[in-house]
Amino acid sequence: MTQHSMPKRGPRPKGGITAALAVLVVVAMITLVGADSQSNAIEKNTYWPGREWRTSSPEAQGLDSAILADAFDYIREHGTRIHSLTIVRNGYLVLDATFFPFQPDQPHDVASVTKSVTSTLIGVAMADRKLSDVNQPVVALFPNRVIRNRDLRKERLTLEHLLTMSSGLDCQYSGGEPTLREMRASSDWMQFMLDRPMVAEPGVRGEYCSGGMHLLSGVVSKVTGLSSFEYARRRLFQPLGIRSAAWPADPNGITHGWGDLRLKPLDMARIGYLWLTRGAWNNQQIIAPSWMTSAIQPHAHVLTGDYGYGLWLNRELPLFEANGRGGQRITVLPTRNLVLAITGGAFEPGEIGAFILRAIKSETSLAENPAATRRLNAAVLTAREAHRGGGTNPFPAKARFVSGKHYRLDPNPLQWRDVTFRFENDAKASISLHWANRVETRPIGLNGVVQLSPGGRFGLPVAVEGRWEGPDVFMLDYDEVANINPFVCRFTFDGLMFSLDLKERSGELDLKLRGRAD
Repeated sequence: MTQHSMPKRGPRPKGGITAALAVLVVVAMITLVGADSQSNAIEKNTYWPGREWRTSSPEAQGLDSAILADAFDYIREHGTRIHSLTIVRNGYLVLDATFFPFQPDQPHDVASVTKSVTSTLIGVAMADRKLSDVNQPVVALFPNRVIRNRDLRKERLTLEHLLTMSSGLDCQYSGGEPTLREMRASSDWMQFMLDRPMVAEPGVRGEYCSGGMHLLSGVVSKVTGLSSFEYARRRLFQPLGIRSAAWPADPNGITHGWGDLRLKPLDMARIGYLWLTRGAWNNQQIIAPSWMTSAIQPHAHVLTGDYGYGLWLNRELPLFEANGRGGQRITVLPTRNLVLAITGGAFEPGEIGAFILRAIKSETSLAENPAATRRLNAAVLTAREAHRGGGTNPFPAKARFVSGKHYRLDPNPLQWRDVTFRFENDAKASISLHWANRVETRPIGLNGVVQLSPGGRFGLPVAVEGRWEGPDVFMLDYDEVANINPFVCRFTFDGLMFSLDLKERSGELDLKLRGRAD
């Protein structure tokens, strides 16, 4: 594991947009009239966004602003940890909202949505004739590597098996993706995955495997001579107008195939729009339509859902989506000509998906609703603002005792080495955290206020909030925001010692540590 980073574990598809939308499908089909087929919806997409998307009121595209405004009420009342919400219908941007502490026009870690982009690059490479078809054997693409555990099953392993997570490789998901952790601890991640023994015939069973997606990234590098990130910049991002992205590589220069891609929400929508148009963009065919047709067909059953080529599918609803830990989604409803992009900091997107489905009232324009439009616009502006908080945070005697003391921590996966609190009064505090290679000092918001400070990983801000829950217990919410790792830390002080219960909100980490003052 790299310093202060976490594996981007795959989502469980029983949640997300699809689960919530399924409950409403019967009502939706009654209210929707004249639904187009997928091919007809695509034929209408004669518009291609340039530097900016064209915009429209929701009503002009058949959506109800009042119901969308209701979604904002729900988010506020339930403290939903959503970061952004973007809706594109008929090629029009009808909603573009960000929620504090996430800031407008920032890139966001999209977690396992990355897998869908990696899979898409295989389709681009085929369109560029760098690869012949999905039936190419994987091992044969690496003739200069000495690969262990070779048998007839491994010789039959194809690109399609990796794309559909049905490789048959020994790749374990349960228990926090131990195979991914082992891969990242090795010196050559590609070799580690190629060397994995086979435990099943390829194509027989699905098994969520992030390492398999990293193999696909290595395939892209092998056949193009470029890293997946550089190839994506030239052949995917640049044509789509995506100008700002970040995507790290392993120690040997292979772009992370399973996670860690960072995109702006509006650029996530561009990728969804490409999928909606079956690989076409600005009258170019970046991906063959036949590839997109296959990509959104069920090829394997993974975890609890159907899986195509790096995309989660729903047989009952006409939609497919890229799905990432913490609430990252690119959802495409082809027959509704709609793309939805969502980012978040550990929440269930289906909560919001239900409102969006109800908001789709027509395939043609609705009468404008000025009152609802004003309410929605006000909600979008309010969502960007920091909460003012209220009340007074208790300031126990322990705060003065703890303040300024340097506490060393037990060894831990986050590589937090030591921590120092400073409590000046009941409204002003800070924390200094020492990692393996740096120290960060950040203000702590008290009295229900979140303090946002710059200079986190990848240049992105960090939001910190804290409160005393009792005379010896201090709760700290340390949120990397766009890096999708929000930590909830419960410090219990006892003399010169403390115990720390540390949880990552999306379930990636649950640690019990101890610290002692120097």
